Amino acid sequence: MENANNPICCPKFDPIPWDDVNFEWNDKVFVKSSVFTLFYMPMNFGSVMKKMDKKIREAGADWSEGICLSDHTSQWNMDLYISVDKKVSTLENQVFSGKFYSKVYEGPFKDTGKWFKDFEQGLNEKGYQEPKVYAWYTTCPKCAKKYGKNYVVMVAKVG
Repeated sequence: MENANNPICCPKFDPIPWDDVNFEWNDKVFVKSSVFTLFYMPMNFGSVMKKMDKKIREAGADWSEGICLSDHTSQWNMDLYISVDKKVSTLENQVFSGKFYSKVYEGPFKDTGKWFKDFEQGLNEKGYQEPKVYAWYTTCPKCAKKYGKNYVVMVAKVG
């Protein structure tokens, strides 16, 4: 997928399986870290991802599924949850189980606030009471530009 003339670090994303769907995760393993944000804008995302990637690889774990959920806990912090195929002892591990709902959005990152509002409105219309909401930025800005699409998946734990 990647070569010197065409550097792509993010897999191409297929939005169809994630758009307006309910699904279940049973004991799905994620590793967790945090990113410093300045008014919700990630400041050290790349360096955090590189450190996590190194520790995941050193543990012999796989994260090629590419799911990286972001939890905007404040205007100064964003927690990241990367899906892995096994626990990684050098990172904080979290297990997700339950029912989830997701919807795909496409456009510039500056629209994230609009997407959150739309997603929350849709959750309310579906009768989901105060679910935990995550954003999955499916590609980095460089890969989004290469692919010509910038998909963001909103994921909510609904049960």
